[in-house]
Amino acid sequence: MAFPSKLLNEGEHVVVSTRTHAKALIGALVTLLLLAFATAFAAALVDRNVDGTGQTVLMALIALVALVLFVQYVLRKFVRWYTTTYTFTNRRFIQRSGFIAKEGRTIPLNRISGVDFEIGVIDRMFGCGTLVVSDASEQGTVPLHDIPRVEEVQRVVAEELHQLTLRDRPTTSADDGA
Repeated sequence: MAFPSKLLNEGEHVVVSTRTHAKALIGALVTLLLLAFATAFAAALVDRNVDGTGQTVLMALIALVALVLFVQYVLRKFVRWYTTTYTFTNRRFIQRSGFIAKEGRTIPLNRISGVDFEIGVIDRMFGCGTLVVSDASEQGTVPLHDIPRVEEVQRVVAEELHQLTLRDRPTTSADDGA
């Protein structure tokens, strides 16, 4: 996914941009399947046992409850997953989320002290893991769960941090070869 170039500063470019692995949607998928089954089962019961106006009212009630549960437990999780992105540029880390109401967090790269990763057994099966960004803030660390290809992302970000320290290091006469 591409990070909007209009949100980048002059001379800034994207190093890594990702979102949470689709594994995070498994719970929403299971909920969707259970909801579809329960809705069809309830509708079949009403169709078989109730006639007339009562049937119409109960079918509408079943549909309304199913819609509310779908929005609450399936659609919200999908929208949260789809709209949350993690981007590392050559200058900063940017976490953005939200569809209507948006929120974001930015950490300058020079404030990041380390980038680590953790991969559990299930994460290994899905090819993802947790990226842990350590910074000099009061919170200390920012865990980014279910990042696809987390080892590759950690390597690329660590290399960018290394390049930043090389750019920021003052040159001395020994560095000039004098």
